[in-house]
Amino acid sequence: MRFLSRSLLCGLLMMTAPAVGAQPDGGTESSVIIGTVVDAQSKKPLRDVVITLTSPNLQGEQTVTTDAQGNYRIPQLPPGVYTLRFELEKYKPATRADFQLRLNRTVRVNEQLLPESLGDSMDLEGKPPTIDVGSTTTGVNVDQEFIKRIAVAWPAVGKAGSFEGLAELTPGAQSDSYGVSINGATSPENGYVVDGLSTSDDTYGINASPRVVGAPAPQASPVRTSERGTSPDGGTFFDMYFKGYGVNPTVTTEEERFSTFSVDTDTASYTLTRAYLERGALPDEQAVRVEEFVNSFDYGYAAEPDGPFSVHVEGFPSPARKGYQVVHIGVKAREVAAHQRKPSHLVFVIDVSGSMQGEERLGLVKRALRLLVDALDERDRVSIVVYGTRARLVLEPTNATQKERLLRAIDSVQSEGSTNAQEGLEMGYALAAKHLVKGGINRIILCSDGVANNGITDADGIWARVKAFAAKGITLSTIGFGMGNYNDVLMERLSHVGEGNYAYVDRLEEARRIFVQNLTGTLQVVAKDVKLQVEFDPKAVVRYRLIGYENRMLTKEQFADDKVDAGEVGAGHSVTALYEVKLREPGASFGTLRIRYKAPEGGDSKLVEKALPASLLRSAYGKAAPPTRLSYVAAAFAEKLRGSYWARPLSYDGLVSLWEEVGQPLKGRADVTELGELIRRARTLDRREDRFERFAPVSTMDFDRVPSVP
Repeated sequence: MRFLSRSLLCGLLMMTAPAVGAQPDGGTESSVIIGTVVDAQSKKPLRDVVITLTSPNLQGEQTVTTDAQGNYRIPQLPPGVYTLRFELEKYKPATRADFQLRLNRTVRVNEQLLPESLGDSMDLEGKPPTIDVGSTTTGVNVDQEFIKRIAVAWPAVGKAGSFEGLAELTPGAQSDSYGVSINGATSPENGYVVDGLSTSDDTYGINASPRVVGAPAPQASPVRTSERGTSPDGGTFFDMYFKGYGVNPTVTTEEERFSTFSVDTDTASYTLTRAYLERGALPDEQAVRVEEFVNSFDYGYAAEPDGPFSVHVEGFPSPARKGYQVVHIGVKAREVAAHQRKPSHLVFVIDVSGSMQGEERLGLVKRALRLLVDALDERDRVSIVVYGTRARLVLEPTNATQKERLLRAIDSVQSEGSTNAQEGLEMGYALAAKHLVKGGINRIILCSDGVANNGITDADGIWARVKAFAAKGITLSTIGFGMGNYNDVLMERLSHVGEGNYAYVDRLEEARRIFVQNLTGTLQVVAKDVKLQVEFDPKAVVRYRLIGYENRMLTKEQFADDKVDAGEVGAGHSVTALYEVKLREPGASFGTLRIRYKAPEGGDSKLVEKALPASLLRSAYGKAAPPTRLSYVAAAFAEKLRGSYWARPLSYDGLVSLWEEVGQPLKGRADVTELGELIRRARTLDRREDRFERFAPVSTMDFDRVPSVP
């Protein structure tokens, strides 16, 4: 039985983020032109615009049409001089002529078309446009006309039209008042769309992206891509695909006293950020997920000897948000001794396409696998499937004691062809199903940069099929490799649907941590569909905000619904979450923590409930335990990098001071020392303007809400 149709999975990969610059033979020496076409008057996107590309370097001409959002894309282009012509019935044609396309570039050429009844043709032949080299940094800006329109009928707007509403609307939320919409991308952190124009438009002047002169910036989409990032030393990161999920709002307990989310034990975001910073560049703001920063560190929680989870809670006054307490909640799953670990069948599905070529990609995968071989024993079997242009079986299920055979198979893996991920996953799942270890660990481990180069089709079925295999005990973890041509969006979602974990490997030491040190916890699930819920007592708490977990949020009703999937926790794994809480008055308790989970085999969920006593709230940051302080530094660093409104009062110097106060011996641990180094590096690189300063100066900042316009 075949698992997936080829078009289905390849469509998924391309839908999530099309690969740029991948050629059919697996090479990457090509460039891409992308853009958006809109009506020059209404600024609305135009679909079915015919775009014709010509160049002396092309045989004939290439033609594409825009989609429903007015977007188009022309891939696999050699360097050269190009001309674009835009044509649509009832509109004046427009031409962008004689612009230079260099090697390995993604350029944005936006256009606005005039109706035939208006003005002259917008032909610009012979006049090279200004080319957007791919920066998609956006920012919050409210122009004066917008401020006037909000101020005119302020009482009628309510929270949805206030600055607080704008800053705290969830992704995808809409506010119809005064033409404001926040569509899919991180709300204030990734910009607003005001009257159809993105606030990255150069007329607004804050964090504006360079783009084609005269063309409007495209509206934010649910999956926004970063076509190119640039480091200060001139290095570039091509095609790094990320998706923002907004920033959690501050919630009043009178409106909602329950905060519910699915656990997350992924760590990829922190490692990706480290890779950016070590290359002299800030990460894309959408790449920063606070919970993955926090959960990258070991806080030394003691396990509960007789129960499924131990709970660790502590709080202290927030260094950044006056009047608020930071509440640290840590949950650790029961541990499993090495000799008690279940037998496993690990099926490695390895991307060997052209985009994976290089020592930092496929070479690192091979070195990581060699480390793993030494960590396995007679209980384990390993299979290897690779996919380039086609998938092929490199190693049938082999006992881990046959180390020489395993190492020969690993050494034989070489880069080959283009990306046929469908065949790779299909073969991997078929192999795992045929050699299922009953009562053991059956895990597909996808090693890839997540990039594919095939067409777009309906991809909805892929998620249901991956979930079905996970329900049968075959789970999927994803491990990312490579900077540039990397698809974080796909790798994260595959692991979530496949009920596995998502990690990113940027160096051999990280490979050792993922493949060796965390082997038992990563593979052996001890609790599935784990959900956390905090019920804040309205008598003790005025308002609260969960820091991070934006893409893991659940409703209070979903907490008790066993049909709702949630995260998995491996043996000995811990999950840490931080809240900002404003207390009303001291009391014996400020809330209740509830943990709902299922056994690894499934069945009905079980409930763990713990009170949150106020006695656990310390009088100062320095009075909290070092692990609690460390978790805050990690979270605050992530908040700072993603441009969160609430991190504005905390400078990098202040963050370094908080790191200094973590205390010994924890501060001397290698990973904690490295965190301090990364903060200092970010301090030297971060030259972003404060996108909120214009309408909400830090000096007069309201720490409960974004101030409204008087």
